[in-house]
Amino acid sequence: MRSARNRSSLAESRKRPVNLTLNEDLVQEVRSLTGNLSEVVESLLQEYLERERRNQLAKAQAITETVRIWNRFTEDRESIADEYSTL
Repeated sequence: MRSARNRSSLAESRKRPVNLTLNEDLVQEVRSLTGNLSEVVESLLQEYLERERRNQLAKAQAITETVRIWNRFTEDRESIADEYSTL
C-alpha cells in the first residue's frame, strides 16, 4: 500500500493525455459533481491499483502458507506414493 507521501509524489508525476471510452451519461453525471474528471479517474485508478496489489500479496502469502503446511505434513508422514511404489 502506498503512503500519503508516495501518493502525493505520484500526483505530481508527469501527466499525459489518454483516450478512454466511457458511458456518456455516467461521465455527464460525474462532471456535474466535480470540476476535475481526470482527478477523479486518477484517484479511482490509484485505489484500484492499491487494492489489486493487496489482493496479489494476500494470494502469494496464502500460497506460501499452503506450501509450508504441506511440506510440514509430508515431513511428518510417509508419502502415500511410497506405499504403492515399485521402486
